[in-house]
Amino acid sequence: QVQLIESGGGLVQAGGSLRLSCAASGRTSSTYTMSWFRQAPGGEREFVAAITWSGGSPVYANSVKGRFTISRDNAKNTMYLQMNSLKPEDTAVYYCASDRRTVPSTTPSDYHYWGQGTQVTVSS
Repeated sequence: QVQLIESGGGLVQAGGSLRLSCAASGRTSSTYTMSWFRQAPGGEREFVAAITWSGGSPVYANSVKGRFTISRDNAKNTMYLQMNSLKPEDTAVYYCASDRRTVPSTTPSDYHYWGQGTQVTVSS
């Protein structure tokens, strides 16, 4: 079993920055790939970014490429999402997900473990 706890969400003005954290506990073999997804009100859960245990070649959604940076600290069992140049359309609940898969997936159903989510609101 893996428990994932997100933190760092909040209210920020457009153009501002936030850093989300996802702390993992439990069976670390199931956190080989960790990802961020988000879900806006009335919308589907969409992929944001993913990173594997090695940290090499992270994957980003086109909508956040160049603005968001995903990283992880394996010693602390924590993943991060640095979000810069935030836009109102980034407003959503952001979820952390993990799986033992070695190739990141952009499909929510491919992930076995999920956090409870943290709200990010970007005002215009």
